[in-house]
Amino acid sequence: MPARPDSDPLAALDPSARRAAPRVRIAVGAAVVLFIAAVAVAAMVSFASSGGGEQGTIVATDPGAVGGENAPDGDVEVGTAPLLVHVLGAVAQPGLVELGAGARVVDAVAAAGGFTADADPAAVNLARPVVDGEQLVVLALGEAPTAAGAGAPGAAGPTGDGLVHLNTADVAELDTLPRIGPALAQRIIDWREANGPFTNADQLLEVAGIGDAVFSGLAELVAP
Repeated sequence: MPARPDSDPLAALDPSARRAAPRVRIAVGAAVVLFIAAVAVAAMVSFASSGGGEQGTIVATDPGAVGGENAPDGDVEVGTAPLLVHVLGAVAQPGLVELGAGARVVDAVAAAGGFTADADPAAVNLARPVVDGEQLVVLALGEAPTAAGAGAPGAAGPTGDGLVHLNTADVAELDTLPRIGPALAQRIIDWREANGPFTNADQLLEVAGIGDAVFSGLAELVAP
């Protein structure tokens, strides 16, 4: 018999093939959403407990640590080669002292044990930078320079040579030279403080105000 037009077409299907009622569909959808949410929460808890979400901390490098105690083995600091200075005269422990780069006369004297009781500190420019290989002679009170190279790298010379020694002379001594007044004498001292000890008299030509004419008149009267 043909189906009645107003009959429900779903009635002819197997019950398992029928679509669920609206309420059933809503319940199933809600269950799926809850299941997905539960999985997501469980994943987040697991991730957090494992420390996976922790950010690394950025620490600024201390510039002073570079080349210092925390530097990797094999790193070499630039400009830190030791200086060897031979300190003689009125110091507690004359001899060779080892100093760091940029050391000054005051450091050399301190490394040699300091001045003795009879030392003449005014005869030494404590602020002058020292150079590697320098021989530094600290005079006693009333003592005249006895070495041509006093305060200069290396050599010593005869005593009582009658020369003005550029590395130990003060303004008054330099002022005794021909055509060297107090102003030029101070420039000579300023030059040796800025550049280190004179190694030869010709370096006077590097001092502002001393030309060939002036130098020719004092070349035989001075020594480093």
